[in-house]
Amino acid sequence: MIKRFHKDKPSLTVIFPTYNEEANVVASVEGVREALLKRYDDVEVIVVDDGSTDRTPALADELAAKYAEVKTIHHDRNYKLGRTLRTGFAAATKDLVFYTDADLPIDFQDIHRGVSLLFRDGTDGVTGYRLDRGESWWRGVYSAVYNWLINAVFRLGVADVNFSYKLFTREAMRSFTLTSEGSFVDAELLARAKLANLQVVQIGVHYFPRRAGRSTLASPGVIVKILAEMGLFWWEVWRKRRPGSPGRGD
Repeated sequence: MIKRFHKDKPSLTVIFPTYNEEANVVASVEGVREALLKRYDDVEVIVVDDGSTDRTPALADELAAKYAEVKTIHHDRNYKLGRTLRTGFAAATKDLVFYTDADLPIDFQDIHRGVSLLFRDGTDGVTGYRLDRGESWWRGVYSAVYNWLINAVFRLGVADVNFSYKLFTREAMRSFTLTSEGSFVDAELLARAKLANLQVVQIGVHYFPRRAGRSTLASPGVIVKILAEMGLFWWEVWRKRRPGSPGRGD
């Protein structure tokens, strides 16, 4: 358990990984500002542009120029989700660190519910799961198989591994190092938290399917990369340090 923040007035970083989100980035930043600034005195919003080819970089810079709490980071090319989140996590400066996608998948008011769970003794992180998935049959099958596979291999007991609702204390995030480049990063985050003996709780939130823009999460190329990174992580990290392993070091 890691607890190093002021319960009365915790500060909060929100990270939006973005790639070609010109249709959503303004609404996301405006929405999260409205939801959080009424509750917290110290907030930063970090938009990490992952080499977008549309107007996302320009719109993000306009938001940063308009609002002091908004920061933008630009990648020189498209590195994918893992690298983008690692960039955002490294730049976070507040007590609590939250990440979600920039396509408005959640009600930002649900961030408050996660923060309240971190006030409980023994809780270091919160991961969300969708109460109502509202997705195509193909994505439903993909998600079900992926969640089963990740939980079978890493014994996480998490209902919705890749859902973009992750909230941790910054000190907890500093207790491990992420290495994933692609979309395996969500599973790696939860697996490394388990290896670090962090306590992560789950919270059900309402999910809103993407209304604009295009997602590539379930594309064949992304799936292949996830499986490759999962195998590498298992071989290089998990099999040596998994709970109960004879080769685990402290």
